[in-house]
Amino acid sequence: METTTELKSVALEKTHIALGAKMVPFAGYNMPVSYSGLNEEHLTVRNAVGVFDVSHMGEFILKGENALDLIQRVTSNDASVLTDGKVQYSCLPNDKGGIVDDLLVYRINDKEYMLVVNASNIDKDWNWISQFNTKGVEMKNISDSVSLLAVQGPKAAQALQKLTDVNLSEMPYYTFKKGTFNGVDNVVISNTGYTGAGGFEIYFANEVADKMWKAIFEAGAEFGIKPIGLGARDTLRLEMGFCLYGNDIDDTTSPIEAGLGWITKFTKEFTNSKALLEQKEKGVSKKLVGFEMIDRGIPRHDYPIADAAGTIIGKVTSGTQSPSLNKAIGMGYVPTAFSKVDSEIFIMIRDKAIKAKVVKIPFYKA
Repeated sequence: METTTELKSVALEKTHIALGAKMVPFAGYNMPVSYSGLNEEHLTVRNAVGVFDVSHMGEFILKGENALDLIQRVTSNDASVLTDGKVQYSCLPNDKGGIVDDLLVYRINDKEYMLVVNASNIDKDWNWISQFNTKGVEMKNISDSVSLLAVQGPKAAQALQKLTDVNLSEMPYYTFKKGTFNGVDNVVISNTGYTGAGGFEIYFANEVADKMWKAIFEAGAEFGIKPIGLGARDTLRLEMGFCLYGNDIDDTTSPIEAGLGWITKFTKEFTNSKALLEQKEKGVSKKLVGFEMIDRGIPRHDYPIADAAGTIIGKVTSGTQSPSLNKAIGMGYVPTAFSKVDSEIFIMIRDKAIKAKVVKIPFYKA
């Protein structure tokens, strides 16, 4: 008998449908993948301002004397360096050398933190962190009650400044403030964009989602603001070489192999830290690299990567035709010997070996 899983809805689902969005199942939610078309949406964010509904993301609040201690034991980065209003990119290593999820750690104060996790991993992450909560940290999963809009692009600050007294032009990357936004108190305004185009993320209660959406679009009208789907979010993040969980990193890829050594700090002990330190010291056999196509062809997730002799040496984890660069780009794992810039590799597209070369990421430089 066939079973169908009921898709969850974000608070603004009806708004997206009314705008003519193409809706698709994504991480268990009914989400907008595109509105006017991927290329147009992508370039709107690069050149002006666009709004992504990313309310499917998960948010956990950790509170108490031992909140930091718990975060330190389960995450790879060193959260002890955070001060109030600072955000940190990190990951949850598993005990087998891979990654449970990548996440953001927000320090509200020394006894309260917010973790922002991937939508597809909300339950998995909650269960993983909970098993280490042996010192009575108060954990609250607020994912279902919070909406999140990412307003991205070079005009984002000008548009949003009309709606808040928080000085957005003075908010450094990877910081946040709680303040009044569009007349609503206690809104989290964060600068942690996933597009490389600048901008802000606005966290608020589901109940005010319609009011917030309308106000943001009114404020951005003079800058040509548009709604943007998850398709363009993927091409924008790929141009920056940002990892996507489930594609470029997963339960089987180590942070060292994925080029995430910079968020893996061995100044403390955390899950599997001894094995990861050994990996860092001895070196890894494969690495995640960026590549661009030399010959015509678009790389896609899971396409095999071969060497000049036709031997399969790896696979593509993310790939697309870059709207900003007008060339085909991708990322994938290859043996370390092929990871140097300008190394020649071949992407197998419909059984044909199409030439590519390893390049330094980010692909797109503003």
